[in-house]
Amino acid sequence: MALHYIIYHVSASVTQYSVPEEMKEGSVVANLAADLGLEVNALNQRKMRLDVIANKKYLDVNKGTGELYIVEKIDREHICPAKSSCYLRLEATLENPLRIFNIELEILDINDNAPQFRRDAIHLDISEATAKGERFSLSNAVDPDVGSNSLKTYHLSESDHFNIEVQTGREGSKFAQLILTKALDREQQAVHNLILTAVDGGSPARSGTASVIIHVLDKNDNAPAFDRTNYDLKIMENSPIGSLVVHLSATDLDEGTNSEITYSYSLYTSEKTQETFNLNPSNGEITIKGMLNYEDTESYDMEVIATDKGANSLSGQCTIKILVQDMNDNHPEISIKSFQSPVHENIKLNTVIAVVSVSDKDSGDNGVVDLRIPDNMPFKLRESPDNHYELVVSEPLDREKVPEYDITFSVTDRGSPPLSDNETMTLELLDVNDNVPKFPQLFYTIRVEENNAPGALLSSLTAFDPDLHENQYLVYFILEKEIANTSMSMLFSINPENGNLYALKTFDYEIEKEFLFHIEARDSGSPPLSSNVTVHIIIVDQNDNAPVIVSPWRAHGSVVEEKIPRSTDKGSLVAKVIALDTDSVHNSRITYQFLQVTDASLFSLDQYNGEIRTMRMFSYRDPRHQRLVVVAKDNGEPALSATVTIKLSTMETAVKAYSDMTEVPLEYDIFSDLNLYLVIGLGSVSFLLLITILVTIVIKCQKPNASKAAPPCRNSVISERNSTIADSTLVSNDAYWYSLFLAETRKGKMVVRQPVPKGSRYIVSSIPRGTGLTDTSDSAPSTLQV
Repeated sequence: MALHYIIYHVSASVTQYSVPEEMKEGSVVANLAADLGLEVNALNQRKMRLDVIANKKYLDVNKGTGELYIVEKIDREHICPAKSSCYLRLEATLENPLRIFNIELEILDINDNAPQFRRDAIHLDISEATAKGERFSLSNAVDPDVGSNSLKTYHLSESDHFNIEVQTGREGSKFAQLILTKALDREQQAVHNLILTAVDGGSPARSGTASVIIHVLDKNDNAPAFDRTNYDLKIMENSPIGSLVVHLSATDLDEGTNSEITYSYSLYTSEKTQETFNLNPSNGEITIKGMLNYEDTESYDMEVIATDKGANSLSGQCTIKILVQDMNDNHPEISIKSFQSPVHENIKLNTVIAVVSVSDKDSGDNGVVDLRIPDNMPFKLRESPDNHYELVVSEPLDREKVPEYDITFSVTDRGSPPLSDNETMTLELLDVNDNVPKFPQLFYTIRVEENNAPGALLSSLTAFDPDLHENQYLVYFILEKEIANTSMSMLFSINPENGNLYALKTFDYEIEKEFLFHIEARDSGSPPLSSNVTVHIIIVDQNDNAPVIVSPWRAHGSVVEEKIPRSTDKGSLVAKVIALDTDSVHNSRITYQFLQVTDASLFSLDQYNGEIRTMRMFSYRDPRHQRLVVVAKDNGEPALSATVTIKLSTMETAVKAYSDMTEVPLEYDIFSDLNLYLVIGLGSVSFLLLITILVTIVIKCQKPNASKAAPPCRNSVISERNSTIADSTLVSNDAYWYSLFLAETRKGKMVVRQPVPKGSRYIVSSIPRGTGLTDTSDSAPSTLQV
């Protein structure tokens, strides 16, 4: 596109053009050939060239059209910095003929540059003591444009303390001055951030900005101040040394050395407080330097001063009150004021045994204490004023159960955790004679075999007395009692020291069966106490009596002769052997056996009742004389025995035999020798029994009345068999010992009674000669005691 430029000739040899800067490359400035009067066709031939003097080649000539055009953008501020006018000088050269044309191109300015500060931030330090109206120079902005496009004015952002004033320099440059319009206070605002704007005169106008940072310099116009003027602190006693109590923090609104603070105690702080607490002068920390004990000092008062390091130092102060809190660090204490020991076991209830006081140096609940004793003791605590307690007897004491008491007084405070202490005292009990001697048994049964040796130890009857010393020393006695005019002390002896019981004589079971008496144990207390025990001596039988054959009776060593009819029937009673043994039931149990027999098939012997019966009838082959030897053996160990020899002679006389199973009278015309022997034997036994009864009755009649009150068969020797003899009648309770037997007489009657059930009485009757039956049931038996 063609541009119209003003061409003027300064002289005939200079051609001038003017173009604005920053034109695009290829832009046509002018038709140089036309302006110089040159033919376009001859430009190539004449080798036209364009030289830029002292600059880069910004322009060139189109040889085809003769136009002058822009080869490279032209920056006026680069070519002509800080100049109000700017020209490029060119030379156009043609050859054939040689001609040189001078060309001058004026570069016109456009507003292509904004004002620019040399630094983006402008820092100013202004003391807060600076007076109002003070001026401060600011760095000016630079605009490379010229004329109306250059820097025109400055603007400052809004501020309560500052304003600007724009001034013009000698060369027309613009600069601004900062004016303080209001006094500064660094403590209120230490930094002021402002924006300074430079504006040029172009259209449209361009601008540049810079930050104005104003640092308000401190003045020592503020004293240090604590967070609080009064501190009330609490700290536990026994806190470790070095523990932090409080971190004091004083602040100074100033800065630098004006705000650096040191801490110190004032003169009003006591030396004891300063020795107990350490104050760090740099950071204000108060730590524990000495041990805290609530019981010694409950509180501490101190005054701390904070001072800055300004030229004219300022200070502030605060007061601190430290309350030491009591912790449960003191154990309760027990003091035994009085303790009575030993005491008698029969001490009265509510008697004061001890007086105890308790204390605790702590305070509050930590100093409240409770005193206790074990629950399982017969004592109780009774509180009295001033933390005193009385220990009194609450239950009866018994030394025999508990000879001494270890009384533990336990005191506990009410702190958390609670602390406690204890004190143990031993209370000894003195014995009183309050226990009677005691035998292990209430009744002693002692069995003594008959035929014992005199002086033999029968038993040891030892009593026990739980008392002590003389109250437990026992002496043993036999309580006197007479049996058959014989004192017990003549039969038995007891060791008074150890209770050993001895027999003083040899006992015979067949005479003395048992003894019953009392032994007393008496202590040596004052008054003495005693108890007695019943002793039952039982004489144990020995098999020392051999059986005695009482039927059929015969002289010593003689043979019993019996005659029986030869016509006797099978099962007829031929004879009955009766043996007696004075030993006890077990030893006196008799069994019968044939020792010798002429014909074993003819006779049988009942081993329990001694009856000899025919097993068959006699035959003509049987001998006329039969010899039977019967042995009676007791049940003792070893067994004792007796024998009898019976010589039987058979007779041809007819005799009718009767069974003994019913009560039947038998008639005999002839008085045999056998019946005579039986009568004599029974008479002898009856006579002996009668004599024994008479002796017993006489002894009973001579007994003192006191013995009659004693229970029967306890104060005398009693036979285990009660025999009854009356009217030649023998009565026994033992069916084994006495059985029915036949009394045969030639001219008498034989009565046979059937045995009654076991345990009832058996009656053996001897029938006198004569006719008829004699009934013994109405006879009055009398008890025989041997």
